[in-house]
Amino acid sequence: MLWDVAPVAFTISIGSFHLPVYWYGLFFASTFVYGLFIFRYLFRREGRPEDEVYDLVLFVLAGTVIGARLGHVLFYNPGFYLSHPWKILAVWEGGLASHGAVVGILIAVWLYSRRATDQPFLWVCDRIGVTVPLSGCLIRIGNFFNSEILGRPTDVPWAVIFARVDALPRHPAQLYEALCYLLIFLIQFRFYLKHGNSAPLGHMFGRFFILVFGARFVLEFFKEGQAAFESGWTITMGQWLSIPVILVGVYLIWRARRLQQVFGVGWDAEPRRPDAPET
Repeated sequence: MLWDVAPVAFTISIGSFHLPVYWYGLFFASTFVYGLFIFRYLFRREGRPEDEVYDLVLFVLAGTVIGARLGHVLFYNPGFYLSHPWKILAVWEGGLASHGAVVGILIAVWLYSRRATDQPFLWVCDRIGVTVPLSGCLIRIGNFFNSEILGRPTDVPWAVIFARVDALPRHPAQLYEALCYLLIFLIQFRFYLKHGNSAPLGHMFGRFFILVFGARFVLEFFKEGQAAFESGWTITMGQWLSIPVILVGVYLIWRARRLQQVFGVGWDAEPRRPDAPET
Protein backbone atom coordinates (compact mmCIF):
# COMPACT_ATOMS: atom_id res chain seq x y z
CA MET A 1 0.00 0.00 0.00
CA LEU A 2 1.31 3.44 -0.95
CA TRP A 3 0.49 6.22 1.53
CA ASP A 4 0.99 9.73 0.21
CA VAL A 5 -1.59 11.82 2.05
CA ALA A 6 -0.59 15.40 2.84
CA PRO A 7 -0.56 16.08 6.62
CA VAL A 8 -2.57 19.30 6.11
CA ALA A 9 -6.31 18.61 5.94
CA PHE A 10 -7.26 22.14 4.86
CA THR A 11 -6.17 25.74 5.24
CA ILE A 12 -8.19 28.57 6.76
CA SER A 13 -7.51 31.74 4.80
CA ILE A 14 -8.64 35.20 5.90
CA GLY A 15 -7.10 37.86 3.68
CA SER A 16 -3.33 37.45 3.86
CA PHE A 17 -3.62 35.20 6.95
CA HIS A 18 -3.34 31.46 6.30
CA LEU A 19 -3.71 28.83 9.00
CA PRO A 20 -3.02 25.20 8.01
CA VAL A 21 -5.13 22.66 9.88
CA TYR A 22 -3.41 19.30 10.23
CA TRP A 23 -5.05 15.90 10.28
CA TYR A 24 -3.17 15.13 13.47
CA GLY A 25 -4.58 18.24 15.13
CA LEU A 26 -8.11 17.25 14.11
CA PHE A 27 -7.75 13.75 15.54
CA PHE A 28 -6.13 15.12 18.70
CA ALA A 29 -8.88 17.68 19.24
CA SER A 30 -11.56 15.06 18.60
CA THR A 31 -10.36 13.08 21.61
CA PHE A 32 -11.60 15.82 23.93
CA VAL A 33 -14.90 16.20 22.07
CA TYR A 34 -15.76 12.52 22.39
CA GLY A 35 -14.29 12.49 25.92
CA LEU A 36 -16.75 15.19 26.92
CA PHE A 37 -19.71 13.14 25.69
CA ILE A 38 -18.52 9.89 27.28
CA PHE A 39 -17.82 11.53 30.63
CA ARG A 40 -21.24 13.16 30.55
CA TYR A 41 -22.69 9.68 30.06
CA LEU A 42 -20.64 8.29 32.95
CA PHE A 43 -21.64 11.12 35.29
CA ARG A 44 -25.29 10.87 34.29
CA ARG A 45 -25.22 7.10 34.80
CA GLU A 46 -23.84 7.59 38.32
CA GLY A 47 -26.27 10.38 39.23
CA ARG A 48 -23.70 13.19 39.25
CA PRO A 49 -24.20 16.71 37.86
CA GLU A 50 -23.14 16.74 34.20
CA ASP A 51 -21.88 20.32 34.51
CA GLU A 52 -18.92 19.06 36.55
CA VAL A 53 -17.63 17.33 33.42
CA TYR A 54 -16.66 20.62 31.76
CA ASP A 55 -14.23 21.53 34.54
CA LEU A 56 -12.72 18.04 34.46
CA VAL A 57 -12.22 18.10 30.68
CA LEU A 58 -10.51 21.50 30.85
CA PHE A 59 -8.13 20.23 33.54
CA VAL A 60 -7.36 17.08 31.54
CA LEU A 61 -6.89 19.07 28.32
CA ALA A 62 -4.31 21.33 29.96
CA GLY A 63 -2.56 18.41 31.66
CA THR A 64 -2.42 16.38 28.44
CA VAL A 65 -0.92 19.11 26.25
CA ILE A 66 1.58 20.41 28.83
CA GLY A 67 2.60 16.95 30.03
CA ALA A 68 2.92 15.45 26.54
CA ARG A 69 5.02 18.37 25.33
CA LEU A 70 7.33 18.43 28.35
CA GLY A 71 7.62 14.64 28.15
CA HIS A 72 8.89 14.91 24.57
CA VAL A 73 11.27 17.72 25.52
CA LEU A 74 12.75 15.91 28.54
CA PHE A 75 12.74 12.30 27.35
CA TYR A 76 13.47 12.43 23.63
CA ASN A 77 15.38 15.59 22.68
CA PRO A 78 16.55 17.49 25.79
CA GLY A 79 19.79 18.73 24.19
CA PHE A 80 18.01 20.48 21.34
CA TYR A 81 15.44 22.18 23.56
CA LEU A 82 18.00 23.27 26.15
CA SER A 83 19.86 25.08 23.37
CA HIS A 84 16.61 26.34 21.75
CA PRO A 85 14.26 26.90 24.74
CA TRP A 86 11.83 29.03 22.73
CA LYS A 87 11.04 25.90 20.66
CA ILE A 88 9.49 24.25 23.71
CA LEU A 89 6.28 26.19 23.05
CA ALA A 90 6.20 25.29 19.33
CA VAL A 91 3.70 22.44 19.77
CA TRP A 92 2.48 22.94 16.18
CA GLU A 93 5.85 21.66 14.94
CA GLY A 94 5.14 18.23 16.48
CA GLY A 95 6.58 16.38 19.43
CA LEU A 96 4.23 14.94 22.07
CA ALA A 97 5.04 11.99 24.34
CA SER A 98 2.33 9.72 25.72
CA HIS A 99 4.26 8.99 28.92
CA GLY A 100 4.51 12.71 29.61
CA ALA A 101 0.79 13.02 28.91
CA VAL A 102 0.08 10.43 31.62
CA VAL A 103 2.04 12.44 34.18
CA GLY A 104 0.31 15.65 33.10
CA ILE A 105 -3.13 14.04 33.34
CA LEU A 106 -2.38 12.66 36.81
CA ILE A 107 -1.34 16.09 38.07
CA ALA A 108 -4.40 17.69 36.45
CA VAL A 109 -6.78 15.10 37.96
CA TRP A 110 -5.16 15.55 41.39
CA LEU A 111 -5.71 19.31 41.18
CA TYR A 112 -9.28 18.77 40.00
CA SER A 113 -10.08 16.27 42.76
CA ARG A 114 -8.88 18.75 45.37
CA ARG A 115 -11.64 21.10 44.22
CA ALA A 116 -14.29 18.41 43.72
CA THR A 117 -14.29 17.02 47.24
CA ASP A 118 -16.88 14.33 46.43
CA GLN A 119 -14.74 12.90 43.62
CA PRO A 120 -11.65 11.14 45.04
CA PHE A 121 -8.48 11.12 42.95
CA LEU A 122 -8.60 7.40 42.15
CA TRP A 123 -12.34 7.53 41.44
CA VAL A 124 -11.67 10.05 38.66
CA CYS A 125 -8.60 8.12 37.48
CA ASP A 126 -10.70 4.96 37.12
CA ARG A 127 -13.02 6.77 34.71
CA ILE A 128 -10.05 8.28 32.90
CA GLY A 129 -8.78 4.72 32.46
CA VAL A 130 -11.99 3.85 30.63
CA THR A 131 -11.95 6.71 28.12
CA VAL A 132 -8.27 7.48 27.41
CA PRO A 133 -7.53 4.31 25.35
CA LEU A 134 -9.88 5.63 22.67
CA SER A 135 -7.92 8.89 22.72
CA GLY A 136 -4.76 6.89 22.08
CA CYS A 137 -6.45 5.17 19.15
CA LEU A 138 -7.41 8.47 17.49
CA ILE A 139 -3.99 10.03 18.13
CA ARG A 140 -2.20 7.10 16.50
CA ILE A 141 -4.46 7.42 13.46
CA GLY A 142 -3.37 11.06 13.37
CA ASN A 143 0.26 9.88 13.45
CA PHE A 144 -0.50 7.63 10.47
CA PHE A 145 -1.91 10.58 8.51
CA ASN A 146 1.22 12.53 9.41
CA SER A 147 3.51 9.71 8.24
CA GLU A 148 5.29 9.70 11.61
CA ILE A 149 6.19 7.17 14.32
CA LEU A 150 7.12 4.79 11.52
CA GLY A 151 7.30 1.03 11.68
CA ARG A 152 10.37 -1.00 10.78
CA PRO A 153 10.91 -2.13 7.17
CA THR A 154 9.13 -5.41 6.39
CA ASP A 155 7.90 -7.60 3.55
CA VAL A 156 4.50 -8.51 5.04
CA PRO A 157 1.60 -8.23 2.56
CA TRP A 158 0.00 -5.33 4.47
CA ALA A 159 3.19 -3.24 4.58
CA VAL A 160 2.81 0.47 3.85
CA ILE A 161 5.15 2.70 1.85
CA PHE A 162 5.11 6.20 3.34
CA ALA A 163 5.95 8.09 0.16
CA ARG A 164 6.58 11.34 2.00
CA VAL A 165 9.39 9.65 3.96
CA ASP A 166 11.04 7.00 1.74
CA ALA A 167 10.30 4.07 -0.58
CA LEU A 168 10.63 1.30 2.01
CA PRO A 169 7.61 -0.92 2.82
CA ARG A 170 7.08 -0.71 6.58
CA HIS A 171 4.93 -2.11 9.35
CA PRO A 172 1.94 0.24 9.82
CA ALA A 173 2.86 0.41 13.51
CA GLN A 174 0.57 3.38 14.08
CA LEU A 175 -2.43 1.30 12.99
CA TYR A 176 -1.31 -1.69 15.08
CA GLU A 177 -1.28 0.59 18.11
CA ALA A 178 -4.58 2.26 17.19
CA LEU A 179 -6.29 -1.14 16.90
CA CYS A 180 -4.88 -2.30 20.25
CA TYR A 181 -6.09 0.86 21.99
CA LEU A 182 -9.54 0.52 20.44
CA LEU A 183 -9.81 -3.05 21.74
CA ILE A 184 -8.60 -1.93 25.18
CA PHE A 185 -11.24 0.82 25.22
CA LEU A 186 -13.96 -1.74 24.43
CA ILE A 187 -12.64 -4.08 27.15
CA GLN A 188 -12.49 -1.26 29.71
CA PHE A 189 -15.90 0.13 28.80
CA ARG A 190 -17.50 -3.31 29.05
CA PHE A 191 -15.85 -3.83 32.43
CA TYR A 192 -17.13 -0.45 33.62
CA LEU A 193 -20.71 -1.23 32.55
CA LYS A 194 -20.55 -4.47 34.54
CA HIS A 195 -18.50 -3.43 37.60
CA GLY A 196 -17.88 0.32 37.44
CA ASN A 197 -19.85 1.31 40.51
CA SER A 198 -18.65 -1.57 42.66
CA ALA A 199 -15.01 -2.13 41.67
CA PRO A 200 -12.51 -1.02 44.34
CA LEU A 201 -10.88 2.36 43.75
CA GLY A 202 -7.89 2.13 41.44
CA HIS A 203 -8.79 -1.22 39.85
CA MET A 204 -9.86 0.14 36.46
CA PHE A 205 -6.95 2.57 36.38
CA GLY A 206 -4.52 -0.24 37.14
CA ARG A 207 -6.02 -2.28 34.30
CA PHE A 208 -5.57 0.73 32.03
CA PHE A 209 -1.87 1.04 32.89
CA ILE A 210 -1.18 -2.66 32.39
CA LEU A 211 -3.14 -3.06 29.15
CA VAL A 212 -2.12 0.16 27.41
CA PHE A 213 1.53 0.26 28.35
CA GLY A 214 1.89 -3.51 28.05
CA ALA A 215 0.68 -3.16 24.46
CA ARG A 216 2.97 -0.17 23.98
CA PHE A 217 5.97 -2.20 25.21
CA VAL A 218 5.29 -5.02 22.73
CA LEU A 219 4.52 -2.77 19.77
CA GLU A 220 7.75 -0.82 20.21
CA PHE A 221 9.51 -3.83 18.64
CA PHE A 222 7.75 -2.99 15.36
CA LYS A 223 8.75 0.70 15.40
CA GLU A 224 11.77 2.64 14.27
CA GLY A 225 13.66 4.37 17.07
CA GLN A 226 12.25 7.76 18.03
CA ALA A 227 15.54 9.32 19.15
CA ALA A 228 19.12 9.10 17.90
CA PHE A 229 20.50 8.25 21.35
CA GLU A 230 18.47 5.00 21.36
CA SER A 231 20.80 3.51 18.73
CA GLY A 232 22.32 0.33 20.11
CA TRP A 233 19.85 0.03 22.98
CA THR A 234 18.28 -3.38 23.60
CA ILE A 235 14.92 -1.77 24.29
CA THR A 236 13.70 1.72 23.40
CA MET A 237 13.09 4.76 25.56
CA GLY A 238 9.36 4.14 25.16
CA GLN A 239 9.78 0.64 26.57
CA TRP A 240 11.93 1.80 29.48
CA LEU A 241 9.29 4.39 30.35
CA SER A 242 6.50 1.82 30.04
CA ILE A 243 8.00 -0.59 32.60
CA PRO A 244 7.42 1.59 35.72
CA VAL A 245 3.91 2.46 34.50
CA ILE A 246 3.07 -1.24 34.18
CA LEU A 247 4.44 -1.86 37.68
CA VAL A 248 2.27 0.96 39.04
CA GLY A 249 -0.69 -0.73 37.36
CA VAL A 250 0.17 -4.03 39.05
CA TYR A 251 0.36 -2.23 42.41
CA LEU A 252 -3.02 -0.56 41.87
CA ILE A 253 -4.63 -3.91 41.07
CA TRP A 254 -3.04 -5.46 44.19
CA ARG A 255 -4.17 -2.50 46.30
CA ALA A 256 -7.71 -2.74 44.94
CA ARG A 257 -7.83 -6.46 45.77
CA ARG A 258 -6.67 -5.71 49.29
CA LEU A 259 -9.43 -3.12 49.67
CA GLN A 260 -11.90 -5.72 48.49
CA GLN A 261 -10.72 -8.21 51.12
CA VAL A 262 -10.30 -5.80 54.05
CA PHE A 263 -13.29 -3.51 53.54
CA GLY A 264 -15.71 -5.89 51.88
CA VAL A 265 -15.87 -4.16 48.52
CA GLY A 266 -17.92 -6.34 46.20
CA TRP A 267 -18.01 -6.59 42.43
CA ASP A 268 -21.76 -6.72 41.95
CA ALA A 269 -23.03 -4.37 44.62
CA GLU A 270 -22.33 -0.93 46.01
CA PRO A 271 -19.16 -0.92 48.14
CA ARG A 272 -19.63 -0.95 51.92
CA ARG A 273 -18.06 2.01 53.74
CA PRO A 274 -15.10 1.02 55.94
CA ASP A 275 -16.92 2.33 59.05
CA ALA A 276 -20.22 0.65 58.25
CA PRO A 277 -21.42 -1.94 60.82
CA GLU A 278 -21.37 -5.62 60.00
CA THR A 279 -24.71 -7.12 59.05
